[in-house]
Order: sequence, then C-alpha cells, then structure tokens
Amino acid sequence: MTPAINQLKKAKVDFSLHEYDHDPSCKNFGNEAADKLNLQPEEVFKTLLVSDDKLFFVCIVPVTGTLNLKRAASALKVKKLRMAEPKEAERLTGYLVGGISPLGQKKALGTLIDQSALEYDKIYVSGGKRGLDIGLSPQDLAAQCRQGQFSDIRES
Repeated sequence: MTPAINQLKKAKVDFSLHEYDHDPSCKNFGNEAADKLNLQPEEVFKTLLVSDDKLFFVCIVPVTGTLNLKRAASALKVKKLRMAEPKEAERLTGYLVGGISPLGQKKALGTLIDQSALEYDKIYVSGGKRGLDIGLSPQDLAAQCRQGQFSDIRES
C-alpha cells in the first residue's frame, strides 16, 4: 500500500486500483498509463509541482495537455510560477517522478485541478508508484487534496 491508497482507505473514499507493468525506458508516464490501462488519455491526469520561489503547489492536468503557468499563477494569486525541479518534487512528496500522486504526500500542498476533470465521473491519477493508478471522482480527489480547487489551468 502506498500513502495515497492509505489516505483514501482511511477517509473511506470510493476508488479503484489499476496496475500495469511499467517500462523503465518509458519517460511519458501518463501516456503509458492510458495506453496500458486502455483508458482515454483525456481522463488520465498527471501531477505536477510548481513554485513561486516561496511556496510549492500541486497542479493536476490531463496527460494530453500541458500546464499553463500564467493561468495557474493567477488562480493561486501569485505573481509567477516555475516548474519544480524533479529532486524538489521527490523531496516534498515522498514519491519518485513518474509516480507522484496528488494524495498522501509528505507535505500537503495547495492543489489546483484542471476543470476538464469535471467532465468525467472518474479520473485517474498516480497511485504513488510507477505502474499504479487510482480511479476516483474529481470531487473526491479535490476533497482529499489540501485546498483542492478546480480551475482552467491547461494550455489551450
């Protein structure tokens, strides 16, 4: 069990687990998950960490898109954001890049979820390790994230 799964079980949230054999040579983790789990890529979301050089935040966007840093900064009411370095992301979350879950992180961070998640009954996010995804409702995901809120943060 990963910290993400433990958090959902403790909160009695309805979720499903989806495991697949991760190819160590694959670096496009989200698309690999969608492909191997036979899911629509638009319903699989990646977890990204960003910083305004004072605080860190989590942004969750579909694997088919990219994060718009200006929109995310506006939604978080900060001047400017940058992507966190992989080592920073791993240190703050306790997870390895490619397996960073928005749930069960070592340090709970303010979280933005792209509003496209609301188009689905269930979305899929990393379960806390490469080769493991969790399916849950976008509303349950937001409720389990620190200050989880929906906003239009993906690149058009």
